[in-house]
Formats: sequence, C-alpha cells, structure tokens
Amino acid sequence: MSTEVPARAETKAAATHLMPGRESADRKQITQGRWASVLLAPTIILLAVVIVYPVVNAVVMSFQKDAGLDPTTGFFVQGGFAGFDNYTHWLAQQCNGAACPPGTLGAQFWSAMGTTFLFTLVTVVLETVLGFWMAIIMARAFRGRSAIRAAVLVPWAIPTAVTAKLFVFVFAFEGIVNKLFGSQILWTGSEWPAKWAIIISDVWKTTPFMALLILAGLQLIPDEVYEAAKVDGASTWQRFTQITLPLVKPALMVAILFRTLDVLRMYDLPAIMTGGANNTTTLSILVVDQIREGFNSAGAVSTLTFLTVFLVAFIFVRFLGANAVGAATSSGKK
Repeated sequence: MSTEVPARAETKAAATHLMPGRESADRKQITQGRWASVLLAPTIILLAVVIVYPVVNAVVMSFQKDAGLDPTTGFFVQGGFAGFDNYTHWLAQQCNGAACPPGTLGAQFWSAMGTTFLFTLVTVVLETVLGFWMAIIMARAFRGRSAIRAAVLVPWAIPTAVTAKLFVFVFAFEGIVNKLFGSQILWTGSEWPAKWAIIISDVWKTTPFMALLILAGLQLIPDEVYEAAKVDGASTWQRFTQITLPLVKPALMVAILFRTLDVLRMYDLPAIMTGGANNTTTLSILVVDQIREGFNSAGAVSTLTFLTVFLVAFIFVRFLGANAVGAATSSGKK
C-alpha cells in the first residue's frame, strides 16, 4: 500500500513532465471559464430583472384578492390572501360563488382558450404549407431571385398594428373583398367571418417569416444529394419526401415552434380588427381587459396563459424535435 501511492505520484509527475502544455491548457480553460462567467453575469442579472421578476411577481399577485366591495358587508376592502380563488374564477368560471353571467370576463376564459387554439392551429398550418412552397421557389436559381426574396419579406416587415388597420379597410362592408367577389358579408360583424378575416390577415403577414426560416434549412442541403437521387431514378415526390423533408425537419420544427408560440400570444390583430367582439377574444386580450378591473385576477389569467404557452413549447421541444440547440450540436458532432 505504501509503495502504490508514490508510484501514482511518480506517474503523474512523469505525465506532467512529458505533456507540459496540457497543464497550461487546463489552467487557461479554467481562467476563460471564470472570465466568461464574469462577462455573462450582467446579462444574466438583467434578464432576471426583466423576465424572471415579472413572472414571479405575477404568480404572487395571482394568489391575492383584488381590492373592491365585499359582497357580504358592502364595505370596500383592500384584498388579502385569496388562495386559489382567482384560478377557480377563471377555470370554473365562478363569480362570487355562482356561474359568471354571460358577457363578463370570467365567462369568456374557455371560449378565449378555444379561439386562441383555433387561430394557432389554422394559421400555423396555412403558413407552414404556403411558407414551404415559397421557400422551395426562392431556393431555386433564377434571374431576380434576390429581388423576389426582398419583396416577399415586405408584409412581415410591416408593423402588426398597420397590417390590422389595412385589413380593416380590406374587409369593410364596402371594402375590397366584398367589391371583388360581389358579396355583402359583414366580415368583422359576425363570428366566423371575423375569425377568418383575422386568420387571413395573420397568414398574409407572417407567411414570409416561415418561408425565410424554411429557406435557411433548404440551403443547407447539398445539391449533390439531389443529383445522386436523380441518378438512382428517384421521382420528384420521392426526392421531396425522402430527402427534403427529413433534412429540413429541424429548421421546419423550429419555425413551427416560433409561430405557434407567437400566435398563442396574439393580441394586436383581433384587438384592432374586432376589439375581441364576436367570439374573437384571445387569451392576451382577456389579460389586458382584466387588468382594467383588477391586477391580481389578471395575474392569475396571465399565469394560466404562461403555463399554456410553456406546455406547448415543452411538447414541441421534448417530443416533436423542435430543439435548435440539440440539432446544431448533433450536426456539429457529425
């Protein structure tokens, strides 16, 4: 036992003597790691103040009562601890122990949730299909390709509020759509026309964003792969399903994830085009409207919205492969 320890020490000393650069490299790596931590600390602190604190504060507020009149005594009270009352108010649509009357904010939670997911499902599907089609066209070599790519991005570059006001005029009763098709539809005055007007507006604006992200993935596919497939006799459909889709999947899933999370937080388009009327209220509109009546109850519905968005993001990253960092790491290892 006594001879084994000196033997190990001698071996370590010999290894250090034979590889003097390794010790200095390890010391340099440790020093760089410390400097990286020091340089990143201000950014991490800033993100904690800007992102973490509002989220934690909203959760804390969601367990407090809003100041108002006590229904039992009729006196004004400052609030206090509410437990899960704010959450049951939204999830069970209960107002003061009874069902919330139709038209009140408490009675709109599940309809707002359904409207939000309807917008998300329809717009993301349409934008993915149209964006993929546009990306395939823009990936080809032809004269004026750069000008086409720049022109396609114009709708995405327009602010959402401007797009919403533009489509208010497009879908007006005397607007372009009714004049063009000879129809007399109150697009923003009834439920389903209003929903489709919002969907069309969102698809027009954000399809270029999807096309841009998918185009970035298409440009990473080598031309030699397609040439080899053509030599083997693969048809156009086979090249699309066996080469294009599998290789562009990481970029495609990240694009779908970004758009899904964006639509789940949709506020500008329905707020400006319909004001949330005709069952076009989304979760974000519900949060903003509730802020005018009580911050603590709004904190509860905003927390539920955050959990919904987080759950969808977790499903995409964990089960659907929308992990940009993991995809980049695996491709780098290859």
